Amino acid sequence: MAGETATGVDVAVRQLRWEADGVVSVQLQACAGGLLPSWKPGAHIDLVLPTGIQRQYSLCGPVGERSYYQIGVRRERASRGGSEYVHAFLRPGQRLRLVGPRNTFELERATSYLFVAGGIGITPILPMIRQVESWGLDWQLLYGGRTAASMPFLDELRQYGRRVRFHPSDASGRIPLGEYFATVRTGVKIYACGPATLLTALQDAASHWPPESVHLERFKPRSRTSPADDKPVEVECAASGTTVTVAEGQSILTAVEDAGVNVASSCRSGICGACETRVLDGVPDHRDDILSENERAANDRMFICVSRAQTSRLVLDI
Repeated sequence: MAGETATGVDVAVRQLRWEADGVVSVQLQACAGGLLPSWKPGAHIDLVLPTGIQRQYSLCGPVGERSYYQIGVRRERASRGGSEYVHAFLRPGQRLRLVGPRNTFELERATSYLFVAGGIGITPILPMIRQVESWGLDWQLLYGGRTAASMPFLDELRQYGRRVRFHPSDASGRIPLGEYFATVRTGVKIYACGPATLLTALQDAASHWPPESVHLERFKPRSRTSPADDKPVEVECAASGTTVTVAEGQSILTAVEDAGVNVASSCRSGICGACETRVLDGVPDHRDDILSENERAANDRMFICVSRAQTSRLVLDI
């Protein structure tokens, strides 16, 4: 595709629109014209701003739309510069770069769906709802936020009637997750995105559900500390013929990069999926926020920005 390089696709801002208090949607189109890469519900992109800041945003436009991408951005009070730049400086026609899309939050087929979203966490859920609607399947959305005015895309969601339950906390309190998840419903898959407090409460409320029923996406990694007994690990990079020793307190990603091995990466915190690496030998110590329990048990891939090893040696396909 014209405009696509190892560092992404050149795009221009097509449109900006207010969706709620502190939330703007941004449409992006390819500078060279034509179609952007294909995507499915749950996908996200990395947006590279002129300042050099790179941030991940979920695609929230019409399912499969490739003439433009749409993302939603909330202005964060404690912004590290990404959302602040989008809100303060981004204008139609401005050129940017994006990488992706990637999808670590894929929508799987089920009998019916229960979606849970908090605030800007509605962005990856919107295309899922549209997709499930097109399949003619049953679904329900539990949507919470601080106030109704702060919850984006309300007008579209109101068109779905009673299938959407709105829970602005200032008016009706938080989503009563214990009530909604008290009874396990066979064939139902749960997809949720939002702040850590919401996702933790959901995991507690649905702890008696089959683990494969619950799918979460986090915008920020869970707080984690390295175990005190972390030891150096030898990592063989099979594809490049390099072997490195990863020191205590050092990530595998940093160690292989220092040795000259080029690996795709972005968030460096175990939530975006850019550094997914196939494991050829050894047992990973998974510390990401992406893999399910079943996927972790397979031990055939890992995210080397945060995960280490349970064995003294790993062989990776890089």
